Amino acid sequence: MGTDKKLVSVTIVTHDSASCVQRCLDSVLSQDWPRLEVTVADNASRDQTRSLLANYQNRIQLILNSENRGFAAAQNQAIRQAKGEWILVLNPDALLAPNFVSLLVRGGTLDPSVGTVCGKLLRALPGLEIPPERLLDSAGIYFTPTFRHFDRGFHLPDGEEYDQPVYVFGATAAAALYRRSMIEDISAEGEFFDEDFFFYREDADVAWRAQLQGWRCLYLPDATGYHVRRVFPECRRQLPEAVNFHSVKNRFLMRIKNVTWPLYLRNFLPVAARDIAIVAYCLVVERSSLPAFRAVLQNWRRMLAKRRLIQQRRRVSHDYLRSWFRFRPMTVPVELPRSDAQPASVPPNREPYPILPLRTTRAEPGRIPPL
Repeated sequence: MGTDKKLVSVTIVTHDSASCVQRCLDSVLSQDWPRLEVTVADNASRDQTRSLLANYQNRIQLILNSENRGFAAAQNQAIRQAKGEWILVLNPDALLAPNFVSLLVRGGTLDPSVGTVCGKLLRALPGLEIPPERLLDSAGIYFTPTFRHFDRGFHLPDGEEYDQPVYVFGATAAAALYRRSMIEDISAEGEFFDEDFFFYREDADVAWRAQLQGWRCLYLPDATGYHVRRVFPECRRQLPEAVNFHSVKNRFLMRIKNVTWPLYLRNFLPVAARDIAIVAYCLVVERSSLPAFRAVLQNWRRMLAKRRLIQQRRRVSHDYLRSWFRFRPMTVPVELPRSDAQPASVPPNREPYPILPLRTTRAEPGRIPPL
């Protein structure tokens, strides 16, 4: 089947998303990709979201949950229903350029080791208004030696260094295109997004698991979109308690499952210092997040079971993994083959590409909050 004939599925989770979901869906349904299906899973919205979705009933598939199941579980519902070879996981507060899907699919198809493709997301205001200043929201995600993850370029002016296709560690699930074969390959206990996370950090967890199993993430800057960023470190004290609770909990759940011992030992000092700071901050400032530590203990055995499954599947070297965890955003230069080239298959159970020298991009300034 030719590249342009591949079915692409778009999966969206809504919860009280009336302020933005209409503009989001209009941008999806205006894509120039010839074969597209859209599935929306609504998590018991109480505003006008469902009445707005009803206007699209002949153009989308709709899942109506009777309770808020969280982003991870609702996305898994939609993904299981999807039939596409590629699946675009999208937030309702994202707006896409008309060629966003076509650029991502064609780029990802050129490299069979690519399991995730992301574009350049720019900052949008609430309601998906486009601000006059062109600031980045995400150009992929990266991890630091403290096992924190950040969006590359977040709130920085769009510049030349973000105009080159590169391999990055992973993609924000605000708008990430996933290859179905990768979804099936890295799912644990039938879950692509870990439903124990409920919401927040589930996309970073997916990126880490994908890296462990040798899948690449490709950033393509010509595919542009806009995203309303509501959760970021500098606004932590203004966030709902539930968001901060899951932020603390999921940081440790993600690490239990994914970190390898050589990576942990190499970064022990910065990780330990960060952990002490987190505990102290919760004890002194954010006591509402203290139950997160109990939740980690309650989920300990489940995470260890998932860890055994994930680590048994690891296909890449420890040196390769360590190369990604830096205090500066890391990218790997990429030269994509011609569009008429025939991609080679990836041999199973081995690292599907050589360890390339990593290029350090310009350090991105920003304040480090208490947590």
